[in-house]
Parts: sequence; structure tokens; C-alpha cells
Amino acid sequence: MDARKPQPSWDDLRHFLAVARSGTVSAAAAQVGIEHTTVSRHIRALERELGETLFHKSNTGYELTTAGQRLVAAAEDMESAYLAARSMAGRESQSVAGVVRIGTPDGLGAIFLAPRLKALTERHPRLAIELMATARLFSLSKREADIAISLSMPRQMRVVSRRLTDYRLHVYGTRSYLDGAPPIRAVDDLKHHPFVSYIEDLLFAPELNYLSAVRTTITPRIRSTNLLAQLHATLAGSGLCIMPTFVVSDFPDLVPVLPDRIALTRSFYMHIHEDNRKVRHIDEVASFIVAEIARSQALFNPPAAT
Repeated sequence: MDARKPQPSWDDLRHFLAVARSGTVSAAAAQVGIEHTTVSRHIRALERELGETLFHKSNTGYELTTAGQRLVAAAEDMESAYLAARSMAGRESQSVAGVVRIGTPDGLGAIFLAPRLKALTERHPRLAIELMATARLFSLSKREADIAISLSMPRQMRVVSRRLTDYRLHVYGTRSYLDGAPPIRAVDDLKHHPFVSYIEDLLFAPELNYLSAVRTTITPRIRSTNLLAQLHATLAGSGLCIMPTFVVSDFPDLVPVLPDRIALTRSFYMHIHEDNRKVRHIDEVASFIVAEIARSQALFNPPAAT
């Protein structure tokens, strides 16, 4: 960047980063929470100020030019400095305030975290939570989330991670289904039963490929990318399903099948971008998640089922 040119404002740069990360003006506007015309105005102002074209525009979106690619690193440095300053100001304040976006797998987010967030927001009335409980990966570098929970360690750079917990999974079916279905005395008997499971080619993490870990000859009759959809299909008597113990704990009609022979273990990991690890309201939410999971180990790793 030419030192003789006027330095761009942080307001213009943060809109530039939003477009660079999302690929479109409309997606950037939704991320920042403003009108798309305002985002376009900031991009035009930045290009005019720098005397450079920052994006190639097409019907499919915005692609960075060479000048735009060079600007990303400088803009991210300014973003890190801004976040560090915000963190310092937040820690000097006595209150915890702001919006924290959590990206998490649907089962953990919808069944475990959602009912517990009331205690957190009551403790901090100026804190707001955006819970994205969905089956996908979240990019911290693109600021898709402040806190991301996944099934593996991240491949992203500048991310601080920790293991939250291991959790156990079994095959489950309803009592009524099992009463009317062929008996299951061995793992080989599972091939005679319909299964509910994930759509294999849409798995967002290889750790979710449960059926291959149990038996390769099982063919699901109902598939869904969503664990809650699988849960309700199983509760309706559609067949058997491999689910985490913390998910079925509130559904006593679900019975584990061959729990002494079929027990899988997976893990949850929490990730925070380095720039945010000392931001007070984000740290408060992260600490809450860690504490809630730690005191709920009986849900994630219950005594051996029979």
C-alpha cells in the first residue's frame, strides 16, 4: 500500500473484509447487520481512496483482485488491533455485554446448550447469544462464529482449541418398535432392521459415519443431515438409529440395543480465534459452556447401559 495515499478507515475495511469472506455484498450485509447498499458504498469509497479495484464482480459474486488480496492481510491486522482494544476495554468494565455467536452441531446446540442459556443471559442481562445449531463446519477466520464447536481439532490457523468432552453413542429403538420387530441377539441381526441415519455424501465430518463403524451391510431406510430429524423419525418407530446418550436422555421410550457390544465414542472440541480469546463476553460464554459440560458428564458418559 502506497504510504503517500490516505489511510483507509476501519469502517471501510471491516465492510471490505465482510465481502472478501462471504463472497457477496448481500451476504456481507447480513453478516454486518446493515443494508447491502451501505456495504457497496463502503467498498466504492475504499476503492476510490486507494485508487485500486479490489473485486472482480460477476453474477456469481465478488472475487478479490490482486490488490484486494494484498489488502486482506493489512485489514486483518487492523481487525486484530481493534479486537484487542475492545477486549481491553471490556475487561476494565464490570459488566459483560455484547453479542456472542456460537456455531455448534445441531444435537449439542439444540438439545444440550439451548435449554441452559437462560441461566447465562439472566446472569448477564446485557449479553446476547446467537446459537447456530446446525450440521456444518464454521470458519473462525471468516468470522462466521465467535465460538465454534466441532468433532475434531481445527485445520484453521490462529485458533485456540480445547477438548470439551468425549461422548458415547449406542444403537437405539423405541420399546414398541423392538417389541414388534425380529429379535436382536447379535450384531449380525441388525441387517434385518431398518435404520435411520445420515446422508453419507453430505456428512460434514467423517466422525459422523457411524454405520460403517458398526456394520458395513446396514443400509438406512431414512436419511437426514439433521440429528433432530433422525431422533423424531426413530421416536415414530421408523427403525433403529445410532445416537449420543446425551440426546436420548430425555426420551425414556428409547432403548439401547446391544449396548455392551455396540458403543462408539466421539469428542467435542471448542475453538476460538486468537483475536477473541481475551474478549470478555466471549470468554464468559466459553467458560459457561465448559462448566456446563463438565458438570453434566453423566449425560455424555453415563454408566454402562444394559
